[in-house]
Amino acid sequence: QVQVVETGGGLVQAGGSLRLSCAASGGTFSRYSLGWFRQPPGKEREFVCAIARSGGGRYYADSVKGRFTITSDNAKKTVFLQMNNLKPEDTAVYYCAATSTYYSDNYSYTEGRLYDYWGQGTQVTVSS
Repeated sequence: QVQVVETGGGLVQAGGSLRLSCAASGGTFSRYSLGWFRQPPGKEREFVCAIARSGGGRYYADSVKGRFTITSDNAKKTVFLQMNNLKPEDTAVYYCAATSTYYSDNYSYTEGRLYDYWGQGTQVTVSS
């Protein structure tokens, strides 16, 4: 069973950047696909991006394409979310999630219900 812990949140001005980290432990990192989700204040959780296991594809929500980048460092067992050109609407609690299930369709990685392990979340606040 894998555990994931997010770090790197904080307060940033619009147009700025942040890098979130998701450190995994307790499992074989290469066997897991990891995703980032967020929950804005007063709203439901939404998909941000994901990276499939073993060098698989990367998937992004339309709202973050071209601004956010997900990368993986297998040696560090860590997934990073580089967020550039942040906007106030990016304000949310950001969660990292992991699944050991391989999905042949890209859409499944956008579904939070299909992830088995979740972190506690890290707050990102973007001021205007």
